[in-house]
Amino acid sequence: MQLTVVSTISLLVASAFAQTISGQFDCLAAGSYTLCQNLWGATAGVGSQSSTLTNSSGNTVAWTTNWTWANNENSVKSYANVESTTAKGIQLANIQTAPTTWSWNYATRSNPIRADVSYDIWTGVQPTGQPASRNSSFEIMIWLSGLGGIQPVGSQIATGVNVAGHTWNLWKGPNANWQVLSFVSPTEINDFNVDLKDFFTYIVASQGVASTQYVQSIQTGTEPFTGAANLVTTAYSVSLS
Repeated sequence: MQLTVVSTISLLVASAFAQTISGQFDCLAAGSYTLCQNLWGATAGVGSQSSTLTNSSGNTVAWTTNWTWANNENSVKSYANVESTTAKGIQLANIQTAPTTWSWNYATRSNPIRADVSYDIWTGVQPTGQPASRNSSFEIMIWLSGLGGIQPVGSQIATGVNVAGHTWNLWKGPNANWQVLSFVSPTEINDFNVDLKDFFTYIVASQGVASTQYVQSIQTGTEPFTGAANLVTTAYSVSLS
């Protein structure tokens, strides 16, 4: 299967719903969010991917991602995601609440499949900074699903960690110039409704993250390794105050 590759990032204004993007780094404005393909690891595999904005109303967004990937089963091929354009720029110490809801499901998925469904939260010393950049200090991942025996960056440092009303296995390790902390649910969570402040409180108290760190970005999406799936998000929202 041929992979469509574009050399520049396209940012399309969402004037109607059910808009689909398929280029390697295509993005689509979606109310308080930006939906992006982000096929950053596509050269490690063979396949295709598209993402469709299905609804955007106020601070809530809905979308689907269809993907098929083969080869190099331990390599992430992409991170199709929505990024909040408003939930950022606040120090951890000053966050009063960070409510989020995410309702999603696999409309179809192959067997076998290797993929995660996750939040990707970036913090740094400065109020602003692109994800996975020289301004990144910490990457906090929250895995609501991890299929096929895949593992986060680093090694598992704790099990049975109770945060935000759920139990997690915690992984930690370096990646480029930042540290990665991954909260991995042992069971799939399809309807997630929590306050992310609970995670921020935990990493400050237990994992040596300075409370002066700023939230630079909150992304939400899927990392496919191999297989095929149609991932459907029916409603997602996040905010900081």
